[in-house]
Amino acid sequence: MSLLDAGLGAGLGAIVGLILALTGAGGGILAIPLLVWVLHLPLQTAAPIGLAAVGLASAMGAAVGLRQGVVRYRAAALIGVTGMLFAPLGVTLAQRLPAQPLLLVFAAVMAWVGWRSLQPPKAEQGVSADAPSGQPPPPPCLVKADGRLDWTTPCARALATTGAASGLLSGLIGVGGGFVIVPALNHRTDLDLRQVQATSLAVIALVSLSGVASAAWHGALDWAIALPFALGAMLALLAGQRLALQLPAARLKQGFAWLTLAVAASLLFKALN
Repeated sequence: MSLLDAGLGAGLGAIVGLILALTGAGGGILAIPLLVWVLHLPLQTAAPIGLAAVGLASAMGAAVGLRQGVVRYRAAALIGVTGMLFAPLGVTLAQRLPAQPLLLVFAAVMAWVGWRSLQPPKAEQGVSADAPSGQPPPPPCLVKADGRLDWTTPCARALATTGAASGLLSGLIGVGGGFVIVPALNHRTDLDLRQVQATSLAVIALVSLSGVASAAWHGALDWAIALPFALGAMLALLAGQRLALQLPAARLKQGFAWLTLAVAASLLFKALN
C-alpha cells in the first residue's frame, strides 16, 4: 500500500471517527460505503476493515466516557457480551453470501435506521392501561435516584435482545452495532444523551472485538488498509468529542438521519445496476 493510499485511508477513517464522536453511532454504517466507493474494495473486504476501525475508535471513546462517569458499564457489558456471542455467526454468514444480497440488506438496514432516527423518542410505543391517557408507557429500563439503571427482568430482556441484534449485524455487514444500540437505548431507557452515546461506544468496542477476531481468524482482514483507516478514526473521534459538546443534539440526529437515507438510496442503486 502506497503512502498516498495510506493517507487517503486515514482521511476516510477520520470521517468515520467524527461521526462516531457526534452521534455515538453511525461510524460503521458509513465506513463500508466509503471503503467500497473510494478505495474500490469488495464488500467482504471492506466490512472487517470498517469494523476494526470502528472498534478501536469506540474503545478510545468509551475509555474517555468511563473516566467521566457517563458509561453505564453493566448495561454495556450485557449488550456487549450478548453481541459478541452473535457476531461470529454474522461473520460466517457474510463469507457464504454473495455480494449483491448483502448490499441490498445493507441498504435496507440503513433506510430503516434513517427513518427511525427522524422519529421523536418513544414514538413507536403504544399506550398502556397503566399510563396516563394519551401518554406512552415508561421504558423498561429506568434510572434510579442514585443514577443507576433499575435492573428488572423486562429491562434485562430488552438489553439482551439489543445485543443479539447488534452482534449479528456487526458480523454480517461490518458495523459496530451503534445504529441499533443508540435508538434502542433512547427508546428503552431514560438515560440522557451523553450516557446513551458513551454506553453505545463501550458496546461497539466489545462487539467489534469479537467480529474482528473472527474476521482475522478467517483471513478476511487486510491490516495494511485497516491500520491507517483506524488511526484516522481514533484521532478524529478525540477531536470530535469536544466539538459535540457545542452542537445541538437534535440537529446532529436529523443530519445523520438524512445522510443515512441518502447513502441507503445510493447503495440500493449500486446493487440493482
